Amino acid sequence: MAITSYHATMLKFCCSSSSPNRFTSIARTGFVSYPTLFNPYKLDAIFSSSLLSLSPERKQSRKFFNAISAVAPAETTSEFDEMVSGTQRKYYMLGGKGGVGKTSCAASLAVKFANNGHPTLVVSTDPAHSLSDSFAQDLTGGTLVAVEGPIAPLFALEINPEKAREEFRDVSKKNGGTGVKDFMDGMGLGMLADQLGELKLGELLDTPPPGLDEAIAISKVIQFLELQEYNMFTRIIFDTAPTGHTLRLLSLPDFLDASIGKILKLRQKISSATSAIKNVFGKEEAREDASDKLEKLRERMIKVRELFRDTNSTEFVIVTIPTVMAISESSRLRASLTKENVPVKRLIVNQILPPSASDCKFCAMKRKDQTRAIDMIRNDPELASLLLVQAPLVDVEIRGVPALQFLGDMIWK
Repeated sequence: MAITSYHATMLKFCCSSSSPNRFTSIARTGFVSYPTLFNPYKLDAIFSSSLLSLSPERKQSRKFFNAISAVAPAETTSEFDEMVSGTQRKYYMLGGKGGVGKTSCAASLAVKFANNGHPTLVVSTDPAHSLSDSFAQDLTGGTLVAVEGPIAPLFALEINPEKAREEFRDVSKKNGGTGVKDFMDGMGLGMLADQLGELKLGELLDTPPPGLDEAIAISKVIQFLELQEYNMFTRIIFDTAPTGHTLRLLSLPDFLDASIGKILKLRQKISSATSAIKNVFGKEEAREDASDKLEKLRERMIKVRELFRDTNSTEFVIVTIPTVMAISESSRLRASLTKENVPVKRLIVNQILPPSASDCKFCAMKRKDQTRAIDMIRNDPELASLLLVQAPLVDVEIRGVPALQFLGDMIWK
């Protein structure tokens, strides 16, 4: 959401009546009004060719929007030309504090890439998905869904973390769960059984820590991209969970790699015993197959770890809002990303008051707070070196491809 209803009410009350000439009040079907220099009649042509065709389950009624301001708050640039150049595959991960507009920024970037000719995939790794709401299209089900409207192919995906975790749980139990533990106890291998118990992988999956869902989701995306039919994507965007999950996610690939490695080593230690009686139990072949699956999962987790740290193809974009609390959290996030060698170049500061909203008391107070927050960024040792991109505050929800295109044109330039 680009703005709360409270902010919208206050801005309309404080600004629209006091300075009506400073805003464009043209209401058009599909989205918000543009600055006075924009030809409003072009807006109809744009929207008539790019309105979403929604699924029957999520029909969207026609709505009229009227933004108070669509003017960027400052002459900032995200250096989008550098982001869009080249045909090699690139990954962008957008993350930050909850409620700062990560999903809107991620979805708008996906639309921007697609409109610039890049076949694009945008994925939500947040267990509390909101990507469907952002695109006004049903993206649930764990499969790639085509988004209608952009020039180049754009697909979106919301992964069901419980389903992905269940697959992981089934494979791990076959290789290191209670079945193997009971078998080892029966064979007098109690010491190895105790080593297995120390892994506590079952507890990890039954009560997952923050970050596990995202790690599994990203590994599933890598699995998708390994298939021939998905080789076309040149831009992959991840809409990540709030900061706490993201920080845990950074260390999980190492943890899971080590845990799976222990299970596989344990599997090798008891392989001679199981092969001696495989004709009795007749289960050796199935376990070999499960072991292969676990090894493939381990390889994908290693790829997740390498993906995070690949400076040539990956970038983490921090999204925040101009408040002291949000900036402080963003600073800690940047420090953690640096520690994990995750490349960061851009900082999106969302919900900046536009210049035209400066003549009311409420807006003046908000601007003072926001100016202090921006100064805080410029003096912060973790954030000062990042490319600062200011995204304006608007008085409507950013929802649907036309709206996302509008937002993307203001942020990604």
